Amino acid sequence: MNTPPTTLAQTVVAGLKARILDGSLPAGAKLPSENELIEEYAVSRTVVREAVTRLRAEGLVETFQGRGSFVLAMPEPTSFTVEASAIRSQADVLAMIDFRLGVESEAAFLAASDRTPAAAKAVQHALDAFAAASPEDAVEADFAFHRAVAAATGNRFYLDLLDSLGPMMIMLPRTRLSEEYSLTDASHVERVRREHDNVATAVIAGDPETARAAMRVHLGNTRRRLQG
Repeated sequence: MNTPPTTLAQTVVAGLKARILDGSLPAGAKLPSENELIEEYAVSRTVVREAVTRLRAEGLVETFQGRGSFVLAMPEPTSFTVEASAIRSQADVLAMIDFRLGVESEAAFLAASDRTPAAAKAVQHALDAFAAASPEDAVEADFAFHRAVAAATGNRFYLDLLDSLGPMMIMLPRTRLSEEYSLTDASHVERVRREHDNVATAVIAGDPETARAAMRVHLGNTRRRLQG
């Protein structure tokens, strides 16, 4: 049975892509000629041209008529960061809460879905530490709880994202809350502790839907407190 040309082209693409990604063909390097690729992969000229077309479509190479195809520089990775100074207004703070609602609700869902005994223990420890924290340590303890839930997902991107926000994500909204929502107000701290407890209980129990809903309630209450 003959191998379809598209499958042959994919073989050439995979081989060249591997060399580009491992640096064997660095940025600016010229791809082997069509004749060299035909000989190396034992394929037709049509297959080689299709493979190069695919590499161009992926942004890995650029072709110049009469000169050949050259490897393009890979874009530098950029880290996601939010500077506190960039959050200037009440609308910015609310927008950050909305962003967290989407991210952290799904993180809670995944944390409950994929929990491990170690992760469950870490979430419980963070919950207990928040309950025992003094007012001056409450922001750090609050952040540590949310970070523990993100870590429980087992997905490093959730953890990287929360680490990029840092305790600022807890501190900035608090600077805009009225005195009744101060961390020195025992009744408010107890409300937040119960909200955290609902999240932790669902994560530890392995109840994804309840964990997601509990996190949405917690962050939704934060948003309502800010608007109020």
